[in-house]
Amino acid sequence: MNRLLVVVNVLGKMIAVFGLTMLIPLCLALWLDDGAGWVFQESILVTLSCGLIMWLLTRRYKRELQTRDGFLLVVLIWAVLPAFAMLPFLFCLPDLSLSMAYFEAVSGLTATGGTVLTGLDNLPLSINLWRGEIVWLGGMGLIVLAVAILPLLGVGGRQIFKAETPGPMKESKLTPRIAETAKGLWLIYASLTMVCMLAYRWAGMDWFDAVMHAFTTLGLGGFSSHDASFGYWDSPLIELVAIIFMLIAGINFATHFVAWRAKNFISYRFDPELGWFLFIVLASCLGFALYLWFFNIYTDPLTALRYASFNIISVATTTGYSSTDYSLWPIFIPFWMLFLSAFCTSSGSTGGGIKMMRARILYQQVYRELITMMHPNAVTPAKLGKTVISSRVVFAVLVFIFVYIVSIVLMTLVLTLSGLDEMTAFSAAVACINNLGPGLGGIGPSTTYASLTDFQTWICSFAMLLGRLEFFTLLVVFTPAFWRK
Repeated sequence: MNRLLVVVNVLGKMIAVFGLTMLIPLCLALWLDDGAGWVFQESILVTLSCGLIMWLLTRRYKRELQTRDGFLLVVLIWAVLPAFAMLPFLFCLPDLSLSMAYFEAVSGLTATGGTVLTGLDNLPLSINLWRGEIVWLGGMGLIVLAVAILPLLGVGGRQIFKAETPGPMKESKLTPRIAETAKGLWLIYASLTMVCMLAYRWAGMDWFDAVMHAFTTLGLGGFSSHDASFGYWDSPLIELVAIIFMLIAGINFATHFVAWRAKNFISYRFDPELGWFLFIVLASCLGFALYLWFFNIYTDPLTALRYASFNIISVATTTGYSSTDYSLWPIFIPFWMLFLSAFCTSSGSTGGGIKMMRARILYQQVYRELITMMHPNAVTPAKLGKTVISSRVVFAVLVFIFVYIVSIVLMTLVLTLSGLDEMTAFSAAVACINNLGPGLGGIGPSTTYASLTDFQTWICSFAMLLGRLEFFTLLVVFTPAFWRK
């Protein structure tokens, strides 16, 4: 019980801080008088009140967080904050059900980008800005932000950072102090967002769309302020800007951080994921551009390259933008795109899926098994670059892949049992667990998740949280051993 109260104390502070992030859309709403000012005023009041009440009731339960506290806090933050992030949607859109509002908030905070809303072009700008802002906050990880500010609240953050941050960033502190690491990562993240915003403005977006889409591009979340997504502009230059920054956001931010600290690009050369990431994505773009041109989907090869590159990179990086309804292409291409979303982005990036590093380790293990079958006495250690991968890491990756596959199968079966057709159910499971957003069938790039029932929406919300927390962080809190003293 004490552990729970300690965690609730920190969670209350986090909720209160989260309420302050609504001041940005509130200021926009008041400045533009778009009719949503009261929405954010009430949302801020409810969020701050709940956060402060939780903190006051548990203020005497304060101590340094232990590892299990960190896991529990991470799970509660990702499950509870959407309940407050959805308040502006509920207040502004009274016809929106609770399940749909929570889905929209989870989709934003997990940087998934699937939406249940239509008529985005007619929403108050402040509501669309809030959608973009929660993607941006969730993109790098609200927990990393918490690590940067928790010392100011009198709470250490090392255990939270370890529980939430995927990949090699768990093994490399980057700077001696964990809070300095988090601040450095956010500095890189914010700087790239600013550059992306200016590039969008230069390419032809207005200032609001430039800010909104810079948020969702660096967060790889895919929310747009237009129902047609990037098809609204039909601009090759704007799409090129998006492609560049989606690729940047798909790279490990630890690599960006080290390059920034060293003032050179050597770290990119030695990144074990970067070469594979770029090769697979760009080769897919070129190959399918030729495919679309050869089969006369597009008669001009440059047009085929434009549409193939934007949409494939968007899906492969789990962003979820679209410039055309790619579900109408030959079915092999959309399925390949879903496959790319499962593993292309780097660990430590804002993307979803199993990450390129785990895919490479899995590939190396398969290769080792083939060599061992032919040469039983051969010693072929798995490596990433020049680093030998320990057996413990290999086993952990194999278990992760098993849980990943089982989760997709179970989610597909549950959604099918609830009445969805097979294509929609499978693509929804893949899209939500990979934090991709749009799928195929009834949730394709030209449609939304609004057609799902409340039960199906809750399942998809859980799948997004499961994928964002990389399974084990969430599943561990359901084990009896976690709650034993």
